[in-house]
Amino acid sequence: MSLAGVFLLSIRESLFRKFLFPLVAFATGALFANVFLHLLPEATEGAANPIVPFSLVLTGIVLSLILEKFIHWHHCHTLDCPDHTHPIGTLMIIGDGMHNMLDGILIASAYLASTELGIATTIAVILHEIPQEIGDFAVLIHSGFSRSRALFYNFLSALTAFLGAIGVLFLAGSMLHIELILIPLAAGNFLYIAGSDLLPELHKEVKLSAAFRQLLFLLAGIGVMAGLLYV
Repeated sequence: MSLAGVFLLSIRESLFRKFLFPLVAFATGALFANVFLHLLPEATEGAANPIVPFSLVLTGIVLSLILEKFIHWHHCHTLDCPDHTHPIGTLMIIGDGMHNMLDGILIASAYLASTELGIATTIAVILHEIPQEIGDFAVLIHSGFSRSRALFYNFLSALTAFLGAIGVLFLAGSMLHIELILIPLAAGNFLYIAGSDLLPELHKEVKLSAAFRQLLFLLAGIGVMAGLLYV
């Protein structure tokens, strides 16, 4: 998914915009549906006190905010983002690496809980990564990176996902039921990404036809996650 930006090498900006916003809408629906149809039911199942997993969800939202503020990183899915400077590009690579490490943690944690939950979380992460990586590539290009360097550093930052997954698998051997802590934290992270980063992007298109198209793709993302309940 980190190489998704290569699509920008052969498409015009107008086509890029038409392609990107439906993907953002699809990813938004998939992330929200993964939280409410998969992660939260798994997190609350068998919980003696439901306040505990929901408190961890809230903690996940706060930690996501802290992470984003600390590294000054944000999703910029358009080609006319006002902060296209070289330092921003470098900070974005660092932030993307940290975010990808978190993705690895979320995926590994989900598979520890169940295969179904792991598949749903993997799909949600992939769908979120496609528009993110395309947007990241655009930011790197406009902040002074060559196309080859932008693709290379995007790919390099993506490899940190393996570090996150390996860390979870290592801790799982010494910490029993670590997924009970990480799953609600993952839910909080997904809620933050969908609510604070992706939804605002969808408001940038105000035409009725575009809004209707976004709604269809958002519902399609929800439908994919709902379908996994019966796999």
